[in-house]
Amino acid sequence: MISVYAGLGIPTVDLEEVKPDPAVAALVPPDFALKRQVLPLHLRGEVLVAAIGRPEALASLDELAVLLGRPVEPVLADPALIKDRIEQKFLSGMLEEIPTDDSTTIDAETDDLADLTRMAGEAQVVQMVNLMFAQAVRDGVSDIHIEPYEKEIKVRYRVDGILFETLKPPRRMHNALISRLKILGEMNIAERRLPQDGRIKLTIAGRQVDVRVSVIPTVHGERAVLRILDKGQSTRTLPELGMRPDSLEIFRKLINIPYGMILVTGPTGSGKSTTLYAALQEIYSPKRNILTIEDPVEYQLPGVGQIQVRAGIGLTFASGLRSIVRQDPDVIMVGEIRDHETAEIAIHAALTGHLVFSTLHTNDAPSALTRLLDMGVEPYLAASSVVGVLAQRLVRRNCPTCSVPDTPDPEALEAVGITPEEAKTATFRIGKGCEKCGGTGFRGRLAIHELLVVDETIRRMTVDRAPASNMRDHAIQHQGMRTLLGSGRLCVLEGTTTADDVLRVCQREDLE
Repeated sequence: MISVYAGLGIPTVDLEEVKPDPAVAALVPPDFALKRQVLPLHLRGEVLVAAIGRPEALASLDELAVLLGRPVEPVLADPALIKDRIEQKFLSGMLEEIPTDDSTTIDAETDDLADLTRMAGEAQVVQMVNLMFAQAVRDGVSDIHIEPYEKEIKVRYRVDGILFETLKPPRRMHNALISRLKILGEMNIAERRLPQDGRIKLTIAGRQVDVRVSVIPTVHGERAVLRILDKGQSTRTLPELGMRPDSLEIFRKLINIPYGMILVTGPTGSGKSTTLYAALQEIYSPKRNILTIEDPVEYQLPGVGQIQVRAGIGLTFASGLRSIVRQDPDVIMVGEIRDHETAEIAIHAALTGHLVFSTLHTNDAPSALTRLLDMGVEPYLAASSVVGVLAQRLVRRNCPTCSVPDTPDPEALEAVGITPEEAKTATFRIGKGCEKCGGTGFRGRLAIHELLVVDETIRRMTVDRAPASNMRDHAIQHQGMRTLLGSGRLCVLEGTTTADDVLRVCQREDLE
């Protein structure tokens, strides 16, 4: 991009080499830098040199010149690096301004509604909550945990599936923090004895963010967990999911059949919705009517009708799905099959000429069929409707910046199915930890998959209520199904992740 704009007479800089002057950065209001994506670099006499990502941002520099009362000179840089440097400087700096002692005058024990409301509006509390969200979006956090204990509060972020302790606000701020979150989530701030759920919509650095809030009472006060849904992130395509070429070919055939049900299974946070969105994007056509019912709608897909579940007014998965069927759909996505009623309606939709996508919480692909039977679905209906099941997990990817060759523990290699002979020729790698990955050695995640095609034998087994282990053995022997552990094994051999991380998310086959 920079080479294209170089002809405009604006000089370019490489932010990997040029470091912003901290004293100069302090001249620019943080909100302005974050919103306009303008990075102050240094002073040249009285002139402030600032980096922008594209010429369209020149108007922002004119505003900055008026704001600071000094001339501003533009340089072009990589927009992604500008964003990264701005967030590193301004968010981290602002977080350091929050007091971490008990000097605040906030009363931790009050139950008075007026006092709780006043506390939630305190500048320290508002700033703490805002920056907590901003830092979470910057660092790719999926969940924020606010945990009260007898003498302290812990704030932990889940990054790439692992919880890390970050902030330690003063214990006296606990009630104020929870009250602030309740106000934002439109919950009852006076009710502190019962669990509550809420939703918060935010705009952070120009990105739309939805937050699901869950508050429960504990011995030492209310505990909150915030699920971050960053709508500013683009959805993935099927090839970007990391599926093996042979599995991808089969999965593409499944999602292009005219009718039937395709299930994606795995625990919470294993990327099921991302896979379904990728599948819908793959098969989208103006000639198809695609409708979804979700809780919540995580990403908006162009050309797809998406319905948000609202249980409080009676719009459940079951009732919404019943209405969707009357909307002449070709493809239906049900966010999750949670009960017998939803399963029955989805199955009947699949049997009456619709292609249905949905998710289940099961440990592996064959268990999805037995889970439907456990929900009360008749075996012949499950056998006739389900055409394929994709189980998946997310493993952490070795940091490309700091990963080095490694000699893993032989026991861990054996547990993922790597033989000593294979180990001799493989190039194992592990991240040592650097600034890019926050010292964890991992950066980002990739999915590992287990794809079961429901053939005639699997259908007979379903009708006969055969155990999932029998279906699994048949799929491995006759379909060549690669198990989750087998998929993780290939990633370890390629050096993209570690054996320990695969074992963290996959069940050891020698324990089954």
